[in-house]
Amino acid sequence: MTRAFESSNNHISGRARYQPRLSVLMNLCETNYMMLLKLLADKEQAGEQRCFFISDFISYSVTVDEVTRYTSLITIAQDAHITGCDLAKLLRPSMSIRLYHDARMAEVISSQDVYQVKPRYDYPNENMHQPDEKQQINLFLNEWLQLCLQLGQVHVPLFT
Repeated sequence: MTRAFESSNNHISGRARYQPRLSVLMNLCETNYMMLLKLLADKEQAGEQRCFFISDFISYSVTVDEVTRYTSLITIAQDAHITGCDLAKLLRPSMSIRLYHDARMAEVISSQDVYQVKPRYDYPNENMHQPDEKQQINLFLNEWLQLCLQLGQVHVPLFT
């Protein structure tokens, strides 16, 4: 598609093409990194996990999946604890997050069935992703992290 047609097409539809604001996304990724470090605390090895209980019915688990020299890969998942409900297993949202320790940033790299989140999507598209899907997913992670920090309770084993 030529640039002239693209420009006139955007003018006709009344929408400007979405352009990601890198500074906003970077600030969000930096904030998420700091919150994840608080949540993980001393959990730095692959396979370690911390669970945050928000209520009697909802908890979040943060699992360290991989650790390399400059990055870590973690998974955060929401669990619903409803007895006798098979839906709780089906509706288990989760995200994979890459922590970049040298840049001090955390980026959602997959969420649900989206295994590679693009910075921008044309709209409409086949999977009906929003143009700013990457930013929205990172904002959603930010909300989960705030919830864990504000309301989360961690089971701490007592030694006698």
